[in-house]
Amino acid sequence: KMISSYVGENKEFERQYLAGELELEFTPQGTLAEKLRAGGAGIPAFFTRTGVGTIVAEGKELREFDGHTYVMERALNPDVALVKAHIADKSGNLVFRRTARNFNPAAAMAGKITVVEVEQIVETGILDPDAVHLPGIYVHRIVHNPNPEKRIEKRTTRPA
Repeated sequence: KMISSYVGENKEFERQYLAGELELEFTPQGTLAEKLRAGGAGIPAFFTRTGVGTIVAEGKELREFDGHTYVMERALNPDVALVKAHIADKSGNLVFRRTARNFNPAAAMAGKITVVEVEQIVETGILDPDAVHLPGIYVHRIVHNPNPEKRIEKRTTRPA
């Protein structure tokens, strides 16, 4: 089963989904982020207006608050969270770069086991405590990859 806000252009995912080998649960991006945050905070479920009246709400509990309908969403606690950070110290304290701070900290906190890929590992005590974005208590394994492939979309335009 895949819980995702965007399925992208992954040919293997497409093949598995169309062949009926993989179940898909579409979740709006903000709801997905909140499901991870709630999981990491120990909150089992929450209510949101996002998705009410769409396929996102099918089969889920609906409740009215102050004249508005809300859908109940369950928190996510993945068995394994795979995250990407820029730097880790040997105790697992993490520093993220740019947009890697969007979902990675929440996913790391929610995962039962968290495996982090980092470009740089430093000795414990080197990182300024105020610069640590996620404490090592949430990290179970560190994978050092000093030269990761960085696929970045580039806008192309034709000459004027």
